[in-house]
Amino acid sequence: MQQSIRFSRDNSGFQRTLNQRVHQYFKEKGISRHGGMPMRFKTFVMFGLYFTPIVLIISGVVTNGWLGLLCALCAGIGLAGIGLSVMHDACHGSYSSKDWENKLFSYSLNMLGASSFNWKIQHNVLHHSFTNVLDHDEDIDNRGLFRFSPHAPFKPIHRWQYLYAWPFYSLMTIFWVLVKDFARFNRYQKTGLVKQVKANYIKELAIMWFTKLFYISYALVLPMVFSPFSVGQVILGFLVAHLAAGFLLALVFQPAHVAEEAEFVQPGEGGELPYGFAEHQVRTTRNFANENRLFSWYAGGLNFQIEHHLFPHVCHVHYRNLAPIVKQTAEEFGIPYHATPGVWKALVTHGRHLKNLGAPNPAVTSTPVMAGH
Repeated sequence: MQQSIRFSRDNSGFQRTLNQRVHQYFKEKGISRHGGMPMRFKTFVMFGLYFTPIVLIISGVVTNGWLGLLCALCAGIGLAGIGLSVMHDACHGSYSSKDWENKLFSYSLNMLGASSFNWKIQHNVLHHSFTNVLDHDEDIDNRGLFRFSPHAPFKPIHRWQYLYAWPFYSLMTIFWVLVKDFARFNRYQKTGLVKQVKANYIKELAIMWFTKLFYISYALVLPMVFSPFSVGQVILGFLVAHLAAGFLLALVFQPAHVAEEAEFVQPGEGGELPYGFAEHQVRTTRNFANENRLFSWYAGGLNFQIEHHLFPHVCHVHYRNLAPIVKQTAEEFGIPYHATPGVWKALVTHGRHLKNLGAPNPAVTSTPVMAGH
């Protein structure tokens, strides 16, 4: 049974001060915290990037094998783009001020073969609540081949994770579609998380099955029936799309928390964590490539991960302008604000961190449990 944990009281006033400053920013600018037209334009682009190549294949416009693979690659880029730039904000309720619109676009994940219900529990409830806390944050889950936290048990195979991580990352989305959703749904039901979020188990299970069948129908069955490509070629294109999408998603999400600078925090015997909520989010997260506007646009601003964790209900189109406020406030309160320049450097340091965690006693940033906590 999981230990019940809680954050320390924020006696410094960091969170209160930061919230006041961000609130003042929106008030002075006279703007909404939601996405507006920039998000609608991005939605149009990402959906077009994903569906256009699929339509070209099903309609028989594309007949050349190499062009078919190029279309599959393009669809994979669009798939990841929808997840990063549309679904993610919608699931947090920051896409629009209208609840129905957020709910509608949260189902864009179901349209891609995965479960938005599972995502909201895994990401919104578990990851955002207890970032980098082993056995509470599923993003650093110690099941399987990876060791993402220095507090996780060491296995000899972890010595090589910095090498085999990259091909496994590419399997992320196809594993979600075919395996992970089912396992998570059962686990969330058994652990009471489905009941905790006040969901109807049968209804959500039916939605997951129906939307997965819908996805398989248009992504695999229709191309097999109507396109000029063979069954094997269609399956190859399906795999190419998912391998591209999985790698792109990992490229954005993994360096944000599984990083040398990020802290890995464990609660004390009483279940209390050493920091208040806002300070915890800053210490366990890092930004990267903030100077790269094109990457930020495609990645849904998630390279401004610190701002996202502090203000998940604010649309990502605002993160670039909130970052100086967050950085200045963190520095005033003596809290480290980590930002790595460039995508490549972020990936290199992530790989180095995986290699360090491949040692029995890794030399990585880990917050020791303090007496009395």
